[in-house]
Amino acid sequence: MFSRILTRRYTENYLGNIEKVKKAIDNADNIVIGAGSGLSTSAGLTYSGERFESIFQDFIDKYNIKDMYSGGFYPYKTLEEYWGWWSRHIFYNRYVDIPKDTYIKLLDVVKNKNYFVITTNVDHCFQRSGFDKERLFYMQGDYGLFQCSKPCHQRTYDNREIIEKMIKSQVGTEINSSLIPKCPICNSPMIPNLRCDDTFVEDEGFYVARDRYNDFLNKSKSLNTVYLELGVGGNTPVWIKYPFWKMTAENPKATYVCINFGESFTRDEIEKQSICINEDIDRVISSVINS
Repeated sequence: MFSRILTRRYTENYLGNIEKVKKAIDNADNIVIGAGSGLSTSAGLTYSGERFESIFQDFIDKYNIKDMYSGGFYPYKTLEEYWGWWSRHIFYNRYVDIPKDTYIKLLDVVKNKNYFVITTNVDHCFQRSGFDKERLFYMQGDYGLFQCSKPCHQRTYDNREIIEKMIKSQVGTEINSSLIPKCPICNSPMIPNLRCDDTFVEDEGFYVARDRYNDFLNKSKSLNTVYLELGVGGNTPVWIKYPFWKMTAENPKATYVCINFGESFTRDEIEKQSICINEDIDRVISSVINS
């Protein structure tokens, strides 16, 4: 009996929050979507477990690597092996089909609204799922781009063609030496365009997207704005979570929505303006569509 009471209360609270989210989105003038790794995890792009093992079993056997994230920081002794890892990492997280339609469903929820997206994800799932590329700010980089490792200049390069060649040429954990990408200016090794340290290249497209995002935020300050945070963890809260809290506190018309399995919370000062749902993002989005 006790179990049934808890289940009923959970269901009532969950459905009530779904209705609140739907109403907030329906009534919003603007929607700012802030997405972290939890959104892509919910979409099936998991970095550990069965999917990781199916892609990287040879690296696991050789180096006892625990997951895709840590494998990206392993000190491989050769560039052939470095790109053996990274070509697979990029290919399976950037170029193969997204396992679930989570992003497509999210677009269905906001497609008729004035929205903008900021994301720390580098898998390009938003644009791949049909989101308007002029409403996206990928502030941590893009698996689909190379940059100079120095870097000697502030430019990025599309990498799909060379990544696919690397995938086809691999022998064991290594690629063919002839495929190691070199900077066209200084001949230094190329690396993925990811914000890992102070070598991260912010090219012209980065600044254009950043300015569009800041302009959207400025126009949203006094409007009925929903700050929709999806799967943002505690590693980099300064980019999405903290600004969303601050902007909600400064605008009495704003609503902060946090959907994150295991990490859904808000600040006391904006509690009355917040909707927090501790549940799988894909399930929540489906519930909003079907409510």
